[in-house]
Amino acid sequence: MPLTIRQLLNHKTSGIYAVRPDASVLEALEAMAREDISSVLVMEGDALKGIFTERDYARKVILRGRNSRDTVVRELMTSELITMTPEQTIDDCMAVMTEKHIRHLPVLENGKVIGLVSIGDVVKSIIAGHEETIQQLAGYIAGDLKT
Repeated sequence: MPLTIRQLLNHKTSGIYAVRPDASVLEALEAMAREDISSVLVMEGDALKGIFTERDYARKVILRGRNSRDTVVRELMTSELITMTPEQTIDDCMAVMTEKHIRHLPVLENGKVIGLVSIGDVVKSIIAGHEETIQQLAGYIAGDLKT
């Protein structure tokens, strides 16, 4: 049975990191560095307004010669978001990330943010699934499985 996003979120140790739309880009970068993450959600209260990523910074600040201290996140964030629900699967995430060339998917339940799935989360989950399959096959080959 495919792993759901809810199951993945239940095993994640990190929380939801967000900044306000009027936060400076520097504040967002400081939060990302402090938490060792590559994106932050942009929220007003409980309302998801966008996402700001390292890619946004590289393409919209550095390459355009903007100042991180004087530029606010609202000006650069990605506001047209693709989101997932907790009932969707990790395979769904992988397909969307691949098709849309994105690395982060906010997870919404009843319109409220309950988590964020990154490409790293998806890869770790897939690797863990493969390792479990390998262990089962090794046990079968060694005759350890009961039939």
